[in-house]
Formats: sequence, C-alpha cells, structure tokens
Amino acid sequence: MSATATGKTRDHLGRPVVAVTGMGVVTSLGQGVQDNWSALTSGRSGIHRITRFPTDHLRTTIAGTVDFLFDEPVRSPVLTERLAHLAAEEAIAQSKLGTPGDFPGMLFMAVPPVELEWPAKRALYAGTNPDSGDAYDRMIDGAWALNDTDTYEFALYGCVAERTADQFGTRGAPISLSTACASGASAIQLGVEAIRRGDTDAALCIGTDGSVQVEAVVRFSLLSALSTSNEDPTAASRPFSKSRDGFVIAEGAGALVLEDYDAAKARGAEILAVIRGVAEQADDFHRTRSKPDGSPVIGAIRQALADGGVAIEEVDHINAHGTGTPENDKMEAMSLEAVFGEHIRNIPISSNKSMIGHTLTAAGAVEAVISIKTIRDGVIPPTINYENPDPSFPLDIVGNVARRAPVSMVLSNSFGFGGQNACLLIAAEPG
Repeated sequence: MSATATGKTRDHLGRPVVAVTGMGVVTSLGQGVQDNWSALTSGRSGIHRITRFPTDHLRTTIAGTVDFLFDEPVRSPVLTERLAHLAAEEAIAQSKLGTPGDFPGMLFMAVPPVELEWPAKRALYAGTNPDSGDAYDRMIDGAWALNDTDTYEFALYGCVAERTADQFGTRGAPISLSTACASGASAIQLGVEAIRRGDTDAALCIGTDGSVQVEAVVRFSLLSALSTSNEDPTAASRPFSKSRDGFVIAEGAGALVLEDYDAAKARGAEILAVIRGVAEQADDFHRTRSKPDGSPVIGAIRQALADGGVAIEEVDHINAHGTGTPENDKMEAMSLEAVFGEHIRNIPISSNKSMIGHTLTAAGAVEAVISIKTIRDGVIPPTINYENPDPSFPLDIVGNVARRAPVSMVLSNSFGFGGQNACLLIAAEPG
C-alpha cells in the first residue's frame, strides 16, 4: 500500500485498498466466528449422520447439516436465507457500519441454484387441475391455487438476495450469483472490484448454502463425488490423504463487510484484514472434471498473485480448496507445485473441509472468514483425518493438530464444477 499526493491509500496499481471490517459465519460446527474458530483449532468435526430425511438405500448417509438452530425442518431456500442472515448480522454488528436495516453499501450474494425439493413439487402438482396445461405451468398455478405464495417466491433464483437486501437495507439492486463451489469467493471478488471502481464505499458479501436435501445427495452420488465412508462420519472427509474417497456435503454461510480502506479508517473502524488480490479463470474442459494440465487453476492462482502484486515468497499459508475427492486434490496439488515450485514445501497448507465438510456455494466465503482468523490469531487450523498422506503430493499439510505460526498473507482457493476457479489473497493490515 502507498499514499498518493492527495493522501489517499492505493495499491500497487493505483486502486483503492479494500479492507475487511466485519465477518460472520455459521457452519455445522456452530453459530458465530468464535464458536467455529474454537472448534476448528481444536480439530473437532461437524460431520454427522443425516437425520432430516430417510437415508435408506442411499450410498451416502452423512453430511455437515446445520440442525441445531431451528426447531423444525425447512425448505432449502428458506434455510439458505436464514443462514445468510445470521452470518450477515454478525458481520455488520462487528463492522459497526450503518444502523440495523440500513447498510450503506451494495449486496453481493452467492446462492445455490434455488429450486423446490421433490416433496414440494409433488404437493404443488397434486393440488392443480390436470387440464390446466403442462407440468411446469401446473406447478406455477398450483402455488397460487394452494395459497402458497411463499413456495412460489422461493422457487425464484433471486429471491434470497432480494429478501436479504430488504432485511439489511443494502443499496442498489442486490446481485445474486452462482459459480458452483467458487461462488462464495466470487461474491467477495465482485465486492472488491466494485469498491476499487468507486461504485461504492462498502459491500456486504455473503456466501450461503442450505441445500442438503435428498435430491442434492442423490445428484452428487450419481457423480461419484461424495464420500461413502459412513461408518465414522467424523473421519469421512480426508483431504490430501491417500485414502480419500470424496467430499462430504455440508451447509453454512459466511459474510464479510468490505470497505474502502480510507473510508473505514476515517470513521475509526477496526481493520481486520485487507483483500490484497482477487482472480477468476474459467475451465471449459468438462462439466465436472478439470483440464488435465491444470492450466486454468494455475492461471487463477498466478492471476491472484499478480493482482495483489505479491511474490510467491510472501504467501505464508494456503487455505486449500481441498475437497477430499481423488481428482480435485491431485489437481490442486499439481497446480500449487507448478506456481510455487520447490517453495511449496515451505508453505503450510490446510483444508477446513476436513472438519466442516464442503459447504458448496458458501465455501469460499466461509473459508475467507477462517483465513482472516488465521492471520489475526497466528494459528493454522489442521487438516484432520490425515493419518495416511498421499506420497505423491510435495506439500506441507498441517495434519491433525493446529500449528502456531505468524501469518501475514493467505491464499484461499475455491474451485468449482463447471470450470469455475476463484482465488483470494487476504493480508494483514500493514503496520
């Protein structure tokens, strides 16, 4: 960072510096940053058996569901919204920006491809006139015929962000986005870019996902993406281990309040971190698999370093995407070695998904919060279940036990189905 002749703080490309002044999180480990951080640094898993729907005949019967906050099961879009609001409330309260219901900035929100689950679809279809047209029209008409406008509203993709904008009083049109497992990081990237352009002085960036329902589990099972290690749920997620057999689907939400650094300083806000670099790069090779040479992932990492003006030696820690699938972990390890060379052996790497599972649309935002806590506390959460390392990976995996280490710069990776790759460089505020 440097100060211009006008006294404004700018990065190496002359852009406004983007500060983080608030953060919030909800996962299967608990509600709130502190509860999650305590669990993560102690190596505790939030993965457990699924109880919200029958799992008979399913190959996977475990998940990182958030079951402890609400008395009754709710539809996925409703849970997605509730998780987002809890994370946002915590982040805004910490930032002390605006007043309740009047957030003076834009909303960028990563949400899953919202849709009704099978039971709701069947109920709507059964309650309509069979002569009213095709199945889709009948379900739309059925929402009104059953006087269930909430069901219809929650079937609309932008609904969760619009309701969140109403709840928190954000400025302008809310932005909904879905870039698969990179979505949470993409929401933060859009907020950073808006502040850099001068479109806004502040942004509320949220990644949220409450979509663990039978339909989602069946779909990912058909892709052979989920772990089937059901015997011991807490040991099922095994990133970078030789015995890894898939990811564990999970739920959660992460939220950051971003601000123009100078504006935040002027109002006396505490600067938690700065977003030093952002990047994204698409991979058109396959709907689920990565390009064999890893070039889009390699490109995204290099782009983030260039965007932040950061040398490889400045990265103190990598918060890996680390899903625990055979191919994804291999691709990430290969790409990191290509970018960092021999130096990769000197950078501690961890995957939070070993404890919270893969929160899909929320993952990038949840892991950004964890990265900031790593910087502020000087503790790197472990990758648990790391008893059988994959010998082909030349990586310094922080295995099983948290590691104390000074951390000033974190690279947080998010790579998603459909070729969506996003990387964030998160740094401590310079002294």
